Amino acid sequence: MPIERITLAKDLEICRILNGMWQVAGGHGQIDKDLAIVDMIEYHNSGFTTWDLADIYGPAELLVGEFREKIDKTQSQALTKFVPNPGPMSNSIVTHYIEQSLKKMNTDCIDLLQFHWWDYNDSSYLDALHHLSKLQSEQKIKHLGLTNFDTERVKIMIENGFQIVSNQIQFSILDQRPEKLMTPFFAKNGIKILTYGTLLGGFFSEKYLGLDEPHRGKLTTYSLQKYKNMIDIWGGWELFQELLCSMDKIAKKHQCSIANVATRFVLDKPQVAGVIIGARLGIANHRNDNAKVFDVKLDKEDISLINSITAKSNDLFETIGDCGDEYR
Repeated sequence: MPIERITLAKDLEICRILNGMWQVAGGHGQIDKDLAIVDMIEYHNSGFTTWDLADIYGPAELLVGEFREKIDKTQSQALTKFVPNPGPMSNSIVTHYIEQSLKKMNTDCIDLLQFHWWDYNDSSYLDALHHLSKLQSEQKIKHLGLTNFDTERVKIMIENGFQIVSNQIQFSILDQRPEKLMTPFFAKNGIKILTYGTLLGGFFSEKYLGLDEPHRGKLTTYSLQKYKNMIDIWGGWELFQELLCSMDKIAKKHQCSIANVATRFVLDKPQVAGVIIGARLGIANHRNDNAKVFDVKLDKEDISLINSITAKSNDLFETIGDCGDEYR
């Protein structure tokens, strides 16, 4: 099957499975730079041309800069983030950080700059967006997106005239909070969703099917620790195993993996442009398995089976709040 692509915004087409670079930030094993870049080229040559990174993801921006020297840059998309500490956001502060990202990434213009803000009580995020829009007008940023903003704050941005094309949020079979408020509002305003946590850091796999609940000491990555907490809040290990069994049944029916089922389920949701899947560069790759997602077509019976189990879970919107509220 050809790899699915989508127009995220004018002049920006992305692969619907994005290579996530959070795992080079630490907490997922040591990264060998040379092996990582070789692996990045393999991803690119396999059609996975879109990279999700951030200024706070360790060497991610430097890796992308070096990697893109070895390929046709016009055929690659690098979506980075601006994650400042809360406080005054002057033009000079914002420009300084964006210039750093441009230099590290070895580019004159960032394809998509995704903005994150830690504290809603500090409205300086609107000042930051004003300065980012100015940099966009200077063609240093092609498009503006967000990371982990809730619906209420995005409404404020739209009311203030900011042009936002996307918001990156957690979205999975376990965490369907975006459907409550965000998806309907985004549909009306032409904003797309990029998702992470769709595979629960690896819990959505055959590896955990039928296993006893893992002890904390065996959760060896930040991702596994983070998403085990999400499983606990959602409904616990026993219900999660019931869900995994059903997903395994669906996977066998479609001759694919549990991870494929989890990814396809979210890709088929309204307003979802792409799913970010972490790439353990130079350590392991799942390119061939990821590509199978594009051959999977979940039917009504599959969706009904999944929904029959998630209906037994806790309502994460009531427990946690809107998208991104877990960070605030």
